[in-house]
Amino acid sequence: MERRINRAKMLLMFKEKMVAGEKSRATIEKYLRDTEQFLKEMGEGRMLTKSMVISYKQSLAKNYAVTSANSKLAAVNCFLRAAGCAEYTVRAFKVQKKAFRARERELTKEEYISLVKTARNRGNQQLCMLIQTICATGIRISELPFVTVESLYDRRAVVSLKGKTRTVLLPAKLCRQLIRYVQAENIRSGSIFITRNGKPLDRSNIFHSMKKLCDDAGVDKDKVFPHNLRHLFAVTYYQSERDVCHLADLLGHSSIDTTRLYTIVSCEEQERQIDSLGLLL
Repeated sequence: MERRINRAKMLLMFKEKMVAGEKSRATIEKYLRDTEQFLKEMGEGRMLTKSMVISYKQSLAKNYAVTSANSKLAAVNCFLRAAGCAEYTVRAFKVQKKAFRARERELTKEEYISLVKTARNRGNQQLCMLIQTICATGIRISELPFVTVESLYDRRAVVSLKGKTRTVLLPAKLCRQLIRYVQAENIRSGSIFITRNGKPLDRSNIFHSMKKLCDDAGVDKDKVFPHNLRHLFAVTYYQSERDVCHLADLLGHSSIDTTRLYTIVSCEEQERQIDSLGLLL
């Protein structure tokens, strides 16, 4: 491919290749934003070189946190491979694994219950059931459209995304509540969490709807987002069962290393565990 930068042409090519590769809509949108930022900084009409990519990586290090910089580099590297410039890809920044997670970012079970009750008290039964569905199953928000009326009767939602298929187990109590919900809403088949037009709820709408509960629920807005519900499911399951392999299966992880992130305890919990070792006279 011509390596002289033509932003519009390159972005269109990249989008087409991601669509053909069955990447999710959210991933496509993010990668296009990050790639457009990269191409703008490289300059229209200039010849793309490895040194330019390295220079861009260095600028990211100065202006972004490591995790954000690596996220942007992942998009750029994906673009470079799609553009036939794989030799220009760069390594991600090394991130030291944390031994514990920050408690101020954790959503507690009590806070989760407060969010559910607030949604119910406001008469927003859809949001009330959606929050419980994510937290009781550990399902990803992108997988919610696969929770269908039909799936409630065999307690299994079959998810097919990015060329992979997995089964999400639905608790019996959740299924009973959702059956009552779809009957009340006259949803006879297909996805349960839908708009008035019958389309699956948009990720951003779910995100903002949850944020609107925070003041009345007395929960810090920084803690409230869909993935934290999935996190709470994982932490609660692990504390109960101590089985990281089964947890990986339930979360749909292909690597246990990813699942281990959910088993890290808070700094305060580690302090309590260390204090209880009884190794001091």
